[in-house]
Amino acid sequence: MPTPMRRLLLVPLVVLALLAGVTAAVTAAPEGQPTGRTDTLFPQQGHPGYDVRHYDVRLDYDPATNRLDARTTVRATTPQRLKTFSLDLVGMKVTSVRVDGRPAGFRRDAQHLVVRPRVPVTGGFTTTVAYAGTPQEIVDADGSTEGWVRTDDGAIALGEPVGTMAWIPSDNTPGDKARFRFRITVPRGVQAVSNGDLVSKVDRGAGSTWTWRVRDRMATYLAMVAVGRFAVHRSSMTSVTGRRIPIWSFVDPTTGRSTTARAALPKVLRFQEKLFGPYPLTSAGLVVDAASVGYALETQNRPFYPDSVDSATLVHESAHQWFGNSVTLRDWHDIWLPEGFATYAEWLWTGAHDGRTPAQRFDDLYATPASDGLWSPAPTEFTDSADLFGEPVYNRGAMTLQALRERVGDTDFFRLLKRWAAVYRQGNAGTAQLLALAEQVSGEQLDQLFADWLELDGRPAGY
Repeated sequence: MPTPMRRLLLVPLVVLALLAGVTAAVTAAPEGQPTGRTDTLFPQQGHPGYDVRHYDVRLDYDPATNRLDARTTVRATTPQRLKTFSLDLVGMKVTSVRVDGRPAGFRRDAQHLVVRPRVPVTGGFTTTVAYAGTPQEIVDADGSTEGWVRTDDGAIALGEPVGTMAWIPSDNTPGDKARFRFRITVPRGVQAVSNGDLVSKVDRGAGSTWTWRVRDRMATYLAMVAVGRFAVHRSSMTSVTGRRIPIWSFVDPTTGRSTTARAALPKVLRFQEKLFGPYPLTSAGLVVDAASVGYALETQNRPFYPDSVDSATLVHESAHQWFGNSVTLRDWHDIWLPEGFATYAEWLWTGAHDGRTPAQRFDDLYATPASDGLWSPAPTEFTDSADLFGEPVYNRGAMTLQALRERVGDTDFFRLLKRWAAVYRQGNAGTAQLLALAEQVSGEQLDQLFADWLELDGRPAGY
């Protein structure tokens, strides 16, 4: 998400009590959740006893009533023998659960759907959940919303950091990426857009089914579905590799036509390919919808923008397709990685288009008084989810990259950007991996620089 539209606090009120203990690195796992590594900021999210490989999400949605009838099949694998396991899901009424085709027992436990298969699972297994009802619009403590958000002509589903559990039973943590297929049935004349590539649109009776396939592994928080009456724009661009990249954009006509942003998108992506390497996903685009959420979001393949798209936001969300979407954080305490890189991408764009250079941006921010919120808490050290999208994550994150650039020089710095995007493409990585790669590329010891900028409160001295 871009700096101008930053959400300052992302603790859904509906799950506030569950997340109140986020200061602990690890909490006791709920019954049905295998023990193991969990997210340090949202320890109730995610289930490390298994790894999801694929989600098949079927949605039948009526915009007039906001009713959703759904069935999701989760294909996963586990090295353990699981007598029970859990998926993250809030709201909705679960009508049946089947594991490997057999009916399974289930119960609800806070935001968990606890599943008890007839036979313990090990190795590869599939879980199919049928559910229906009115999906929740999760209200965050700062008043912004995620989850299933109503619009005048439909809805948009947004998921950062935890909102995807309002509409997909899932292993809802960034550390477990998977491939997806979305099949969305809506009334004829209404459009349904999601991540990935448009496979088909089939009209049958009074409805239309839109099928989208996500071939690149994706974290659950980047999943998106938008339903409404959109103007659909299809085009393409050629990557630096010569590959043709399809571009699907969906624009709510009540917001205008987004002509400038649609025309600028290929130029932005080509600029970023020169800096970061080939575009890492199978398709691109944008979704502009009149959703009253107050922020844009880097939903995979085609980011979401509320009402309009300005240049800085377009650059920011496009950069996330490399940093955040292809190379994804493992833990929410590393949120500075996607947001710092995307903010720095804005600085690079501005510097190359007759604006302030990254060095000038750095100097302006470094002159900020020591008492300013920029300097505390350090980007990786916050313990309150209120700081998840705070200024240190964005601006101090970007300053870390500029300090690194000045330390290692332009040649090694820009080599590092491409190596980072290539080595961890479609994977997960954290701050420790970036430090190790930066030291490998530059041949310098950089642990103190990383500690100064990412771990220690206060303005780093000597920069």
